[in-house]
Amino acid sequence: MKKTHFLSLSSILILTLLLASCGNKNEIVIEGTLENGANKTIYIEEMSPESRIFLDSVRLDSKGHFKYRYAMPYKTFVNVHVSDADYIVLLPDLGEKIVLHGDYNSLTTSYELDGFGESQLLWQLQDYSNQGTEVLKDIVATDSKNRQLLADGDMTQEEFDHEHFITDSIYAATYAEQQQYVVHFIEDNLGSLSTLIALYKPFNNHPLINPADSFEFYEAVLEGLQETMPDNPHTLHFKNTVERTRYQYVQ
Repeated sequence: MKKTHFLSLSSILILTLLLASCGNKNEIVIEGTLENGANKTIYIEEMSPESRIFLDSVRLDSKGHFKYRYAMPYKTFVNVHVSDADYIVLLPDLGEKIVLHGDYNSLTTSYELDGFGESQLLWQLQDYSNQGTEVLKDIVATDSKNRQLLADGDMTQEEFDHEHFITDSIYAATYAEQQQYVVHFIEDNLGSLSTLIALYKPFNNHPLINPADSFEFYEAVLEGLQETMPDNPHTLHFKNTVERTRYQYVQ
């Protein structure tokens, strides 16, 4: 499996500060070109602490190019999607320009970004998650094939059990790798809102960070955010989430 190297939060602070100092202080620009996107539409939302807020629909030109400007009220997440199931999450700095490339028909798995901001951190996180998803698809396909072979009499029960043990082992190893990646991502980027996305990353609909046995990561994420952006609405909302989670899981 391909390993992705981290851009840590500390390595991008100077660049993001320079970006934030240029142009309109609160305006962000999202620009890009998507293959297979000619004359199609993308949808842009702000992801507030409580919900997703629809901002606009943007029509791509005949070359699949678009440009969108938005005056952000505070640093927050921006969701760009072509459908409810195919989307990306950006984390622009105030005043930043983000340049996006990808395929309109598979935005989540194909997109790339120019630049070094915190949206790039989220790209790294999503890229590694995509790798795990591909392994999961292979596991499901192999199990389905083996079940059919068993049903057709072309595989014995003993052979099926052996193959199932192998796929179960691959699944467990992949889950552990995804979990380790998320843990390191959080530890390396404390103080970034990107750690909120990492904290809730699932694998096969199962949480990688389970608050019942890993509540310390919730506390670490909150401590980091309170240090770097104590008044940000996401930090304030997450503080309440941590208190509710502590009451629910920590005795």
